[in-house]
Amino acid sequence: MSDTAETIYDLRGLKCPLPVLRSRKKLATMKAGDILTVETTDPLAVIDITHMCNEDGHSLLETVAVDKGHRFRIVKGG
Repeated sequence: MSDTAETIYDLRGLKCPLPVLRSRKKLATMKAGDILTVETTDPLAVIDITHMCNEDGHSLLETVAVDKGHRFRIVKGG
């Protein structure tokens, strides 16, 4: 059994910069290797979430366009 946790975080309806700020805060409560799936409707999140991951040392596993938004899967860095 794996110790890795996966959390889904619904940030739909929030505008820049809130999706990144809340994602960063949520990741701070998680342990290295955990996965955070973030759902957004803010079109700027594609740029902002990618930049946050690069800046904070997290791995962006995937970015998927979904109805009216995007879904990001992020592995918390160590």
